[in-house]
Amino acid sequence: MNIELGTAIGTAPTSLAAFDAALRVLGVGEANLIRLSSVIPPNSAIVATDRVRKPINWGDRLYCVYAEQRATRPGQTAAAGIGWALSDDGSGAGLFVEHEAETESEVIDLIHASLEDMTSNRPGGFSRPAYRTVATRCEDRPVCALVLAAYQSTPWFTGGAR
Repeated sequence: MNIELGTAIGTAPTSLAAFDAALRVLGVGEANLIRLSSVIPPNSAIVATDRVRKPINWGDRLYCVYAEQRATRPGQTAAAGIGWALSDDGSGAGLFVEHEAETESEVIDLIHASLEDMTSNRPGGFSRPAYRTVATRCEDRPVCALVLAAYQSTPWFTGGAR
């Protein structure tokens, strides 16, 4: 399974609309997000993308891990990030962590701290942490920094009566 991981920034008149704008930048604005805990299944590959390419129809369920931080006051900053570590057994299994803060450096520190603890308390070895982050600054309208890892999309109905 390819897990597509992308970053986006949204700007709009409200913080919720800024979150929606960031989702639309990533191409997932019409999906119902199903937020997962942070376990990467075996046989997965993490693929960086500017826009999620999984087929998503209006209202589909999108299974994902995401981090989002909003800023609403001029001068305020927002940063978000997802980090991951993969099992060193080559299975593709691993762990994601998602963090939000005011700055990218804070997010990166949180990612490293979480993955260090989470991998040290599991059997086997793990790769060095990798991560993607995004940050933005509120100028005159609310903003949202978003990092999203899309596992798969599923329609609500797969046939038969609706």
